[in-house]
Amino acid sequence: MQCPICASSRTRVVDSRPIEEGAAIRRRRLCEGCHNRFTTYERSVVPLMVRKRDGRFEPFQVEKIRAGFESALADRPVNRKKLEAMIAEVETAARRQGSRVDSDDIGRAVLTQLREVDQVAYLRFASVYKEFQGARDFEREMAALEEETTGSESAN
Repeated sequence: MQCPICASSRTRVVDSRPIEEGAAIRRRRLCEGCHNRFTTYERSVVPLMVRKRDGRFEPFQVEKIRAGFESALADRPVNRKKLEAMIAEVETAARRQGSRVDSDDIGRAVLTQLREVDQVAYLRFASVYKEFQGARDFEREMAALEEETTGSESAN
């Protein structure tokens, strides 16, 4: 660890204690060069791993979520702020699952966000995610959307 004052790498730990209910460690350090005392924190960073449909695991990449949203929302009237909020919500939902999440759970979270914002974008994403084979698949999904919209309007 380098001293933040003199950049010497000759530092030593003079005190360590757990913080944040054991999730991190606070260390007091002393620079042997300039005798400055400073504090460092250590936290474990557990990467979120995504289980793909074929069983492989790969690290979660928010860029893939962004690309999916951007493809579905191409030429649709959704502003950048709303897009960022939807991406953040999907990432939060994925991280709530723990250190591993199924790609299907991520896909469903994206669909949920799109359904609330733009039906055309929802259908675009659903057609890829649900692997539509033809017009009947679109018809079925549109009917489900209509039923959901009609059902929620009559409930109000």
